[in-house]
Amino acid sequence: MQDHEDGPAGARHVPVLLDRVAELLAPALSRPGPPPVLVDATLGLGGHAAALLAAHPRLVLVGLDRDPDALAMAGRRLVAFADRTHLVHAVYDRIADVLADLGLGPVDGVLFDLGVSSLQLDADERGFSYSRDADLDMRMDPSTGPTAADVLNTYPVPQLARVLREYGEERFALRIAQAVGRRRATAPLTRSAELVELLYSAVPAASRRTGGHPAKRTFQALRIEVNAELEALRGALPAALDSLAVGGRLVVLSYHSLEDRMVKRELAARSGSRTPVDLPVELPGHGPELRLLVRGSEQAGEDEIADNPRAASVRLRAVERIGGTAA
Repeated sequence: MQDHEDGPAGARHVPVLLDRVAELLAPALSRPGPPPVLVDATLGLGGHAAALLAAHPRLVLVGLDRDPDALAMAGRRLVAFADRTHLVHAVYDRIADVLADLGLGPVDGVLFDLGVSSLQLDADERGFSYSRDADLDMRMDPSTGPTAADVLNTYPVPQLARVLREYGEERFALRIAQAVGRRRATAPLTRSAELVELLYSAVPAASRRTGGHPAKRTFQALRIEVNAELEALRGALPAALDSLAVGGRLVVLSYHSLEDRMVKRELAARSGSRTPVDLPVELPGHGPELRLLVRGSEQAGEDEIADNPRAASVRLRAVERIGGTAA
């Protein structure tokens, strides 16, 4: 969900890999028959959704987002398509429930644009950015759940180190967690600038010179933990694939290796035969469910990265449903 904006949120909203996403989804969204249905599981500011609704005049959109501010802004952006949109305040692992509530499905397309959006990064009060001082919040849905400050000030040091190591792939996870433990024994961490200062002192100077900003990995790890992003994705991927009609397509944009590896495993597991290798013929119902539409993962080109630096880390994967129970 990495978007690029200049000025107020949404004033210049450049969705990542928009042309490629539209190209991959087009065959599924332009089929004859009933109006096609697309689930945008991470609606954000609605950039991909607006382009796809404009390109496919019969398309019905189901847009999910956990962030009520994003939903409100996307609703204003998509007002011209209001008669063809259903915007729902929900985390993407509730795809099946949302479709059931709307009486829709199987669907023709699903889009995931993962990660944090510009709306969240650019709102100082949300605490997602390590470059501006703010309360350590980091909740994508500000109305519920623990904050980043809660994680830092209440998790036992070994648990905090695990979060930093697994979700931030931070080499110095234990050293940072121990520094947090010492700091909170005297005063809780409440502001992002306090955490950045602590990280500068905890991460060795040699690593700071070569490894990028010392706060990047810790902030990523805290955001993933606060929003249970990987747990939600673990449930959302199979739900999304199960919701696809035969001939329907799924496109996923990931922005760090943990997400991408999870997506790769799920797609690979369903794109191979489940017939035992020693049998000479395919068993009924054991063939591949999915056809991979791209080789490996695709990245943004140099021109797009120059225009939208947040596209630098994107990895795109896409599949078409060719078998299974959905029809």
